[in-house]
Amino acid sequence: MSQADRSELFEAALDTLAEGFAVFDLDLRVAFWNREAVSLTGYAAVQLVGRPLPEALQALIAPVSGEAQDEPSHSGVVHLRHQDLKDVAVMAQTRLLRDSLGRRMGMAVGFHLTRGLDALAHDDRNLNEQLRHSRADLEERLEGAMESFRRGTDQLGLLWISVDQGEQVKHTHGEQAFTGMLDVTERILALGLHPNEFIGRWEESEFLIISHERTAEQLASHAFTLVGLARTADFRWWGDRISVTVSIGDAQALPGEELAQLLDRAKHAMQASRHAGGNHVTHARGGAPCLPS
Repeated sequence: MSQADRSELFEAALDTLAEGFAVFDLDLRVAFWNREAVSLTGYAAVQLVGRPLPEALQALIAPVSGEAQDEPSHSGVVHLRHQDLKDVAVMAQTRLLRDSLGRRMGMAVGFHLTRGLDALAHDDRNLNEQLRHSRADLEERLEGAMESFRRGTDQLGLLWISVDQGEQVKHTHGEQAFTGMLDVTERILALGLHPNEFIGRWEESEFLIISHERTAEQLASHAFTLVGLARTADFRWWGDRISVTVSIGDAQALPGEELAQLLDRAKHAMQASRHAGGNHVTHARGGAPCLPS
């Protein structure tokens, strides 16, 4: 197979990706721009290849400057301006490219839409609307899960999760960084869920997970796993890496207990985790506590 055929094959494969994907040379000129990148930005490959990015898309590579140029991987939430002038929020990850001798030869950027950020960045009322929808959905799921528990069909456990840095990030970096951090945290936590579990926003910087672990000990163990997983979140805001930790309260439903009581126990356990300094799990009173061995 010739080099030209191989290049065409690789480009065809990259065009099938479900995320935007771009490759840049050492001078940050566009070397490749896939179909999803066209869909997300409105800019066709023929407009960009061989040229620097237009100002509307510079945010894709803007954080990669100074020391960050030598980082093998870098990610964060950025805002682009679509060719139709609409603001588009994306989660972008840059990857430094090196040849077989370790010399820099360019970089690749993958990016995808960040759910909810486009609206949240402009109007706090949209945040409240999103929270209302998320909470309404969760309440409906909770009622169904509680009914199954009462019938003896399934176990029910709750994990009430608070992002420890949420309010601080909102105060120091603003609404866009705050909502970006929550979105990244939710994505990371979702990676650790079992197939029959569900996560959703409950309060402004809090999540609720509906779980079906068989015992309180298994639920607590699951919570400790998620605390560790949250610490792996690579959230960056314009070049600055911001650590993410969570405080979790876990509560296993008890026979004869009302849903409001279960929620109250989970919330108080989460608050105890926050008072303990964060990055912590507290088992709710009313069941056997489980501590890591």
